[in-house]
Amino acid sequence: MKRSRINTVIRDMENLIREHRFALPPFAEWTPADWDTVGHEYDELRDNMLGWDITDFGLGKFDEVGFSLFTVRNGNQKIKKYTKSYAEKLLMLYEGQTAPLHFHWSKMEDIINRGGNVVYITVYNGAEDGTRLDTDVTVNTDGKEFVVQSGTKICLKPGESITIPQYMYHDFVVPQTGGPVLLGEVSMCNDDDNDNRFYEPIGRFPAIEEDEKPYRLLCNEYPVAK
Repeated sequence: MKRSRINTVIRDMENLIREHRFALPPFAEWTPADWDTVGHEYDELRDNMLGWDITDFGLGKFDEVGFSLFTVRNGNQKIKKYTKSYAEKLLMLYEGQTAPLHFHWSKMEDIINRGGNVVYITVYNGAEDGTRLDTDVTVNTDGKEFVVQSGTKICLKPGESITIPQYMYHDFVVPQTGGPVLLGEVSMCNDDDNDNRFYEPIGRFPAIEEDEKPYRLLCNEYPVAK
């Protein structure tokens, strides 16, 4: 992805978050110069990858397949001093954008439509070896439990949510019209290095073409504390 595109996406997501009256923590507004001044007191941000995360999954077609995220809080299963067992994110998809089919071995999460467009989430059962199963799927949405066929698309309107347990394959699809959608994620600890099983092998973070200076640093770009 071009850095200029990443900068634009972050600004768009900031505007969408403000539109839906969600206040981000102070570090969301830090510039690259700010990051050069903070020390080890902010290692939790670095170690747990809090902050901005814009990805095209290495596919080079962000407008079709991509995700924009801001991690508000997260624990860390590898570093014992971080005892949080939970995480929280905001996510944005543009109209017509999708995010790839995947499951998590360890993480259970709720996905909440915080406002804007509707979003469709396709659900399948998965097996530990990554197999996608053709079996009925038990779904929980806002206190309601029901069973659907494998491959059913669950529509979430603003305010609605779905629980995604371990091994449930799911993707995200936003209609071609209606604008972007702002999603929330409340979950167990997030571990992008070890806990994402994509149905089709893809990358996680984009290769970046530096055509302009970064507006905000991404969560995998923070400098080491001095």
